[in-house]
Amino acid sequence: MKFIVATSLFSGILLFCSFFLGEDTPPAPPVGASFDHNPEALGAVHWLRDVDEAKAAAGKTGKPLLILFQEVPGCSNCTRYGNTTLSHPLVVEAMETFFIPVCVYNNKGGKDGAALQRFGEPAWNNPVVRIVRVDDQDIVPRIPNFNTTWPLVQGMCRALEYSGVAVPGYLDLLEETLMAGEAGLDTATFSMYCFWSGESFFGGISGVVETVPGYQDGREVVRVLFNPAVVSQEDLTARAKLQGIAPCSNDKSFRADQEPKYYLAQTDYAFIPMTSLQACRANNLVGKNISPDKLLSPRQVALLEKIAALPAKKWKNMIGRKDLVHAWAEVSE
Repeated sequence: MKFIVATSLFSGILLFCSFFLGEDTPPAPPVGASFDHNPEALGAVHWLRDVDEAKAAAGKTGKPLLILFQEVPGCSNCTRYGNTTLSHPLVVEAMETFFIPVCVYNNKGGKDGAALQRFGEPAWNNPVVRIVRVDDQDIVPRIPNFNTTWPLVQGMCRALEYSGVAVPGYLDLLEETLMAGEAGLDTATFSMYCFWSGESFFGGISGVVETVPGYQDGREVVRVLFNPAVVSQEDLTARAKLQGIAPCSNDKSFRADQEPKYYLAQTDYAFIPMTSLQACRANNLVGKNISPDKLLSPRQVALLEKIAALPAKKWKNMIGRKDLVHAWAEVSE
């Protein structure tokens, strides 16, 4: 099953309409590009380095400022934050699309030191993010939690909502994924006649964030990871029974199949790095012969176009890849 991907014109429209971009806003980096000139602690984001310059850009575009107060060169906490959260391709895209990213070094003087005093931020501190209006007022509470990616993504989503901007589908799914990880996932395994259709079925249920097809005691089964705060195992079981799918008492002998997300794997979408939740939802839609483009970011859609334009290239299958930072880098090789 091969989908006809969007044209270059349509991709351009998506990139333009993702926010009311001002004429002075720099264009998005090319597909697969990374910002190689950053210190390690700053990740892959294209940062401005002057708050006043960032405010001028915010005034022209109407975008909020996203200010990172960071130690550069950084300690292990700072570099870890840079290599994970600040290099996550979907986080980077959202920051560069909907905000004016500006970095203040918290271990320097000059304009950096003045910015620290202006916002009351301590020197030589762990990473802190502030999302503010052009008048320096916080849109959401200060974000000092750098241990996971969720607080920053949650803050960006709330800042967009409070600013009257719709949260894009890919960022909404990322928040759901990260929130589920923070809450803790439960696991259930179900037996069925065909785990291809079973995986597609479970992938469309709200609260399910990951599915794995496999075998157990000679039967085809699907292991389901879900957020119990959104959907209970009892609810999953009740829905599954309507499809002739039965819960397994245990999954100690579970053995994963080597071809997950079968419907997705038959299309060019298999070569797009996605979060596990994106892949679940996309596999569900493709199984229904529905395009999953609405689940993707504009840069993912642009990558899809690039893949379709170069069918002779041996693209890597990205289904099941957990590390999107490295997966996205591999796509550009």
